[in-house]
Amino acid sequence: MQMFDRENWGEIFESIGKNKLRTVLTGFAVFWGIFMLIVLLGLGSGLRNGFEYNFKNTAKNSIEFWGGETSKPWNGLPANRNIQLTEEDVDALRNAVPGIVNITGNYRVWRGNSQLQHGKNYGSFNINGVEPESQKLESQKILKGRFINEVDQEQVRKVIVIAEDAQKELFKEEDPMHQWVNVNSVPFEVVGIYKFENEGEGGMMQRSPVFVPLSAAQRVFNAQRQVDKIMLSFRDGSIVGSKMVQERAVHALARRHNFDPTDDRALWKNNNVENVATVSNIFGAITAFLWFVGIGSLIAGIVGIGNIMLIVVKDRTKETGIRKALGATPANVVGQIMLEALFVTSMFGFIGLASAVGLLELISSAIPGTQFFRNPTIDLGVAVKALFALILAGALAGFFPARKAAAIRPIEALRYE
Repeated sequence: MQMFDRENWGEIFESIGKNKLRTVLTGFAVFWGIFMLIVLLGLGSGLRNGFEYNFKNTAKNSIEFWGGETSKPWNGLPANRNIQLTEEDVDALRNAVPGIVNITGNYRVWRGNSQLQHGKNYGSFNINGVEPESQKLESQKILKGRFINEVDQEQVRKVIVIAEDAQKELFKEEDPMHQWVNVNSVPFEVVGIYKFENEGEGGMMQRSPVFVPLSAAQRVFNAQRQVDKIMLSFRDGSIVGSKMVQERAVHALARRHNFDPTDDRALWKNNNVENVATVSNIFGAITAFLWFVGIGSLIAGIVGIGNIMLIVVKDRTKETGIRKALGATPANVVGQIMLEALFVTSMFGFIGLASAVGLLELISSAIPGTQFFRNPTIDLGVAVKALFALILAGALAGFFPARKAAAIRPIEALRYE
């Protein structure tokens, strides 16, 4: 086969050796094209991973509601009324909104600093009173012990689940399990430790929240049956389904608290189905743009190879005429020129691919993951397909100049100056 013909490869390497600068410049265009494509796609993947990480522990088919302040008069009642959600609202929504899978109330202590103390060690942390069902909506990775359970809630147990940062600050090297922590001077028993993986804006680490039973938080902080947030998940995870659930929930709460259901300030809402769809659409557009830019770079490299091969054919016109006069067939001429184009494209394409993957790995190891950027990698299958597409394009770039060379009549080639 011509591909494995030692004489042909010798001529190819001889041609490359005579025109080192031209070969390097041509190869660099190919190298840069695939390098930029892979790096751009990897960075785009890093951005997507960072934003999607925010939904890592949260049910995507869920909606959150917070009480707000009315902005419209309603049924003879004035505007600017505070809407305080309660456990009764949770029960009402459970019955009023069909298709609910899980629903829970959450009470977060906002009033002043919530101080945790163990022995001589102190720390300020956000305290979340939660129900056991909340872990199905906002799961925490338990490292040791357990999360809040039904018995804790029913018996108003003073138990607490903390994260690793609270463990280090309050207990140092001690094992915190089943030890007592004073929460605003009220003792709570540590029953679990979870992994805190969230980060604040700008990559600054926030202190983790600690979790106690909702019933205990309400009693200790004199919150009656108040909740700050209601979160629910539902079977129909489509955009249309989420909007229907949100609308029914708002109307149910509007009836209970007597406010205009069209008053957007009466309730603050966070629809995670819409959030995920928005992020997906944004990064779909970003990825398409990055592919457009990257493929543009590849095409520039391929055009460069085509132009260089045209020059090669022109420079070697006499040589081609002699070869054809000595019996070389058009297939021999086409094959040799295409092999040269394939060799240059493959070699510099592989170097570009390897360099891009290496740079992404370096970035991934050097930059810690944040909520905006995380793990900038590219799927190996995509990278390999891009390389094969480049090689195929390189073959096409060599084919047309090769066909032109094969069409030259030996007598005309020998006369060429």
